[in-house]
Amino acid sequence: MRVHVIGAGLAGLAASLALADAGLRVALYEAGPAAGGRCRSYFDRQIGARIDNGNHLLLSGNRAAYAYLRRLGTEATLAGPLAPIFPFFDRADGARWQLRPGRSRLPWWIFAPSRRVPGTSPRDYLALRHVLRARGETRVADLPLAPQLARRLITPLAIAALNTMPEIGSAALLGAVVAETLARGGAACIPAFPRDGLSESFIDPALAALAAGGSEIFLARRVTALTTRDGTVGAIATTAGPADFAAGDQVVLAVPPWIAAELLPGLTVPDAFEMILNLHFRIEADPGPAGFWGVIGGVAEWVFVKPGIVSVTISAANRFADTPPETLAEAVWGDVAAVLGVAGAIPPCLPPWRLVRERRATFLASPEQSRRRPGPESALANLVLAGDWTATGLPATIEGAIRSGNLAAQGIIERVLRHAARH
Repeated sequence: MRVHVIGAGLAGLAASLALADAGLRVALYEAGPAAGGRCRSYFDRQIGARIDNGNHLLLSGNRAAYAYLRRLGTEATLAGPLAPIFPFFDRADGARWQLRPGRSRLPWWIFAPSRRVPGTSPRDYLALRHVLRARGETRVADLPLAPQLARRLITPLAIAALNTMPEIGSAALLGAVVAETLARGGAACIPAFPRDGLSESFIDPALAALAAGGSEIFLARRVTALTTRDGTVGAIATTAGPADFAAGDQVVLAVPPWIAAELLPGLTVPDAFEMILNLHFRIEADPGPAGFWGVIGGVAEWVFVKPGIVSVTISAANRFADTPPETLAEAVWGDVAAVLGVAGAIPPCLPPWRLVRERRATFLASPEQSRRRPGPESALANLVLAGDWTATGLPATIEGAIRSGNLAAQGIIERVLRHAARH
């Protein structure tokens, strides 16, 4: 018996590793020439540097992501501060501050002005209970929050976590993120990001581990059709011909939702999406206390400083879909120059740059789209679903993708064990 994992993004890789660790034979198919999906690195000739196709900030409360890295032995490849420190810069008035939650679950830190958001009082943070209790149709913008707390913390957190504007974004999904991080104290909020690249931390070691364990890996091999027989997948067609598929084989479908809907007609999936923009500038800069900055009131939202590269993330970026790249680069460079204190905040002084648009980076994290997220089980007895767009209880994040892969693998492992017990 073999498990065919379709899609080599983080969900597919997590599922493949869990299945292989359980002693199952794995065949992994990826339509693109490289694994990783939206979580990968590559050398960009335009700026002459290796870059990530997107920036991802992990928190120590992301238990599945850290367990995945420990499995690969790559936890030490992360960079970031050793304490929960989040530096911010406000473009409106030039204010700089650090959000520094205490490590305890008890939020004593809100009584220290130097640790909390400027312009807020300890009483303001009591309103976070509304975030944790949010359900149903409540949007982030509906939450009764103090203006400065909303503008300088909850809004940027929501846009980053949900990749959706607060007027649309599900408060329940934001609450799920807060419950696993800030609500558990600063010990669950220590930030980290790949020191060298996403591929070096998450992707290449996973492929190496799978190959060393005997898994078959097929890159640049798109699955074009699933043939169903008697309520099961009976055959898999690929661009290289039919896959070697036998009776009793299992399938993990870990592809984007629009591809899943093509392969499984009738499957309900999210069908509205948000873009993420990433701008990479080739320049040396001081990384500051954490290696990144949150920007309030600018076009840039998060600025990551790595050796030789400054990378900027703009989430919920459908609003910039028609903005010319040069216009975006100039606006973002102004933010970067102000945040990092580097010279040359005018267009002629732009360093080499690259704009990367992920047009369907995540599903739109609205209550309506959340209701369209399926669970791991499908109508086919030998096929399970995986992906950050499935019903993980979290928005579309690295943590959600890895959890979905683990859950899909667990379902198949339990199936195999039940079958073995009957025979």
